[in-house]
Amino acid sequence: MSELNRLGEAHANLVVMKFGGTSLENATAILRTAEIVRGRLKRGLKPIVVVSAMAKVTDQLLAAAAAAGCGDKKGALMIAARLRNRHIETTSDLLSGELFTEVELAVRRGFDLLDDLLRGIAAVGELTPRTRDNVVSFGERLSSRMVAGAFAQHGLNAVRIDSRASIITDDHYGKAVPQEAAIEAKLTELVLPLVEAGQTPVMGGFIGATADGITTTLGRGGSDFTAALVGGGLHAGAIEIWTDVNGIMTTDPRICPDALRVKTISFEEAAELAYFGAKVLHPATILPAVQKSIPVWVLNSRNPENEGTKITAMAPPCASPFKSIAAKKRLTIIDIVASRMLMTHGYLKSVFDVFDKFHCAIDMVSTSEVSISLTVDSNERLPEICEELGKIADVKMEGHKALICMVGEDIRGHNGMAGRVFSAVKHINVRMISQGASEINMSFMIEESDVEDAVRSLHAEFFVDPDPTVFDTEVRVVAAKA
Repeated sequence: MSELNRLGEAHANLVVMKFGGTSLENATAILRTAEIVRGRLKRGLKPIVVVSAMAKVTDQLLAAAAAAGCGDKKGALMIAARLRNRHIETTSDLLSGELFTEVELAVRRGFDLLDDLLRGIAAVGELTPRTRDNVVSFGERLSSRMVAGAFAQHGLNAVRIDSRASIITDDHYGKAVPQEAAIEAKLTELVLPLVEAGQTPVMGGFIGATADGITTTLGRGGSDFTAALVGGGLHAGAIEIWTDVNGIMTTDPRICPDALRVKTISFEEAAELAYFGAKVLHPATILPAVQKSIPVWVLNSRNPENEGTKITAMAPPCASPFKSIAAKKRLTIIDIVASRMLMTHGYLKSVFDVFDKFHCAIDMVSTSEVSISLTVDSNERLPEICEELGKIADVKMEGHKALICMVGEDIRGHNGMAGRVFSAVKHINVRMISQGASEINMSFMIEESDVEDAVRSLHAEFFVDPDPTVFDTEVRVVAAKA
């Protein structure tokens, strides 16, 4: 049998299951994930489990690193001590006997290493991006040990894998770029044989390493990215993102309690939503799955019977113009005006070169012959960016802005759609508009304080009579009968 045929047969029933921090927040939640994985095994599937750090651990590790970087050794070690106690208590709740002894020792040794690292940072008085990655990686390094131990304690043939051995990246610390060919080779060498032997690998998400073995992280939402890289690298049959919501919704249910679950959505639509504020997925999660046409499911670990949302290469036909409304806050508008640059070749390039120099991503752009308005979501380097731009133009910034993004298939093919959208929000000042750059996205900028009002108005306009083949309308039927 050829290697290609063998891999194809092995991977059709392989499922990559990513569990986020809220799915691992305590012993009860971790045991719930064990039963979900057991259910996949009973269906004849072969799971690879990717785990985030326990809920809120990453933020606390970042706080410890920052404290140490400021020379506050005591404060940094106090945060680490609280995390140590939480992990040991959870381990005690999960495990007993030899497994408890083994995992508890690994957890204690991990925190000993973390303490030494924090002392070193405080002594030097400097926190580099490389060292920050090392500190923050402990969340996933420890959670993967605990979860693998819990699975083994409850009859699952689990084995913990250090993700840094197979998720190979460059050295752009804080947001490392995966080296997909190297990752596929390492996964095939290190992880696939375990799956074929009937074991369930448990890997930490978010973390990787350079080819030289230096710890890196993949940036915000990196655990989702890890799951997609593993799924893509091993040509899995499906990728499951387990979180604390029933899937992708028509909008944030905290703003609109009548928001509906989207049953199925395209990769392109999901990527747009993720980038423009929907927090269920990280945008990069989509890419490795798109490349290999692997379906991604968004599921709820607190309600595993719910069907969730299926993300596929092509969107199914939908009678409703929009699938979902997302909002992205904390944006800044930068107005760049240079009348002296009228008709000057290379003006736009010179502006965008500044943003490239400072590695600052741009969300939306509007241009005229001499002026450019654009939006960014990072304030980290804005003073330096504006100083650089000031050499070629007059620059003005406006903060506390938000972007409303409406996503659906073939928006440009619906007559009068812009009129309906802006009639729904006619009582709100719209600062910038983007329509036409994408067939599936209509976006506009407003004040942060107007976000909830705008979302409610738009949802009321476009989701009164949703297509039941694409949206879960049963919940409204049940609510109406109650």
